[in-house]
Amino acid sequence: MDGIHDLGGMQGFGPVEREANEPVFHAPWEAEVLAIMRAGGSRGLYNIDEFRHGIERMDPAHYLQAGDAVVTRNVHPHGHTRLPRYVRGKRGVIHRLHGIHVYPDTNAHGQGEQPQPLYSVRFEGRELWGESAEPNEQVHVDCWESYLLPGR
Repeated sequence: MDGIHDLGGMQGFGPVEREANEPVFHAPWEAEVLAIMRAGGSRGLYNIDEFRHGIERMDPAHYLQAGDAVVTRNVHPHGHTRLPRYVRGKRGVIHRLHGIHVYPDTNAHGQGEQPQPLYSVRFEGRELWGESAEPNEQVHVDCWESYLLPGR
């Protein structure tokens, strides 16, 4: 199956970068998920292949969680868009998922609502405005999924 979960070898997702002295777990929830996986598997509730198949069926909106690095598309559409020019082609981090909402870029042009996930993306001021930005300045912009690419 091809999808967002299959990052190995797919174009556009950038290289897999290994961290020097990478910890076993980056966050406490990761250890909890491993414990749940081992408990469920040892009790015969599911096997690793069934678990992986479940992940493959997940909607990408649920698979991409807060904290994921993204890059906004550097596009210059004719007509209506909600992607501000000052964030185009910039790196940010997903802050939260607002849910599935009408995609205004198609709806404004009579192409239907075409709902898709809407994310709050956090951009560092220096990413947007360079050295002239105030220290520790951050801007949150709501971005529909089609505006975003996986971060590098």
